[in-house]
Amino acid sequence: MARLGRYFSKGQPLHVIHRGINGKTVFHDDDDFAQYRDWLIEAADDYGAKVHAYVLMPNHLHLLVTPSDADSLPRTMQSLGRRYVRYVNFGTKRRGTLWDGRYRAAPIESEPYFLMCSRYIELNPVRARKVKNPRDYKWSSYKAHALGVEDKLVSDHAQYRMLGRSEAERQSSYRQEFRSPLPEDFVDALRTATNGGWALGGERFKRQIAKASKRRATPLPQGRKAGS
Repeated sequence: MARLGRYFSKGQPLHVIHRGINGKTVFHDDDDFAQYRDWLIEAADDYGAKVHAYVLMPNHLHLLVTPSDADSLPRTMQSLGRRYVRYVNFGTKRRGTLWDGRYRAAPIESEPYFLMCSRYIELNPVRARKVKNPRDYKWSSYKAHALGVEDKLVSDHAQYRMLGRSEAERQSSYRQEFRSPLPEDFVDALRTATNGGWALGGERFKRQIAKASKRRATPLPQGRKAGS
């Protein structure tokens, strides 16, 4: 089956995930994590991709990012991916690809889902049992949002700024968000949307994405084939 084209539009947040091939490790030590993050800062700045939330896990990564134009994210990820593969291959004396195919991305409707998506990303180390609290994981945006720790990679989104008038209010409100678990139906919907390249949002949002991308924005009902 042909892969569906991905949707990139100016100002439209996207949830991005990129996995190591066959689930293998892509970040072996702190130097690898730090190098990737530094290069991500450079690439995002060069190509106009605003990163709002992120987590770098040993064998994959998540981003919540808004492109400044249709080419911002593809150029950011292409530049970064090639640069990092060369770095790892040189350091480990290996050859070949590092990533499990192309990264996956799904447009996210901001008002209802942006903050939940941010929480989903930053809770990844907790779900993976790397840490008990997201503040204890070094390679994510949680401490920037919840504790005010400087992170040059993070660009605040309007939904985050609406949490309070001051930085302290926003950080406090953000921490409060983590006191309740994410709805399971949201987690399932986000994973389905990202893995399939579908839109995550209300019906009107999905229609807008389908019209703009000139393709389906949701999967076909079970049992139906494309064109039927």
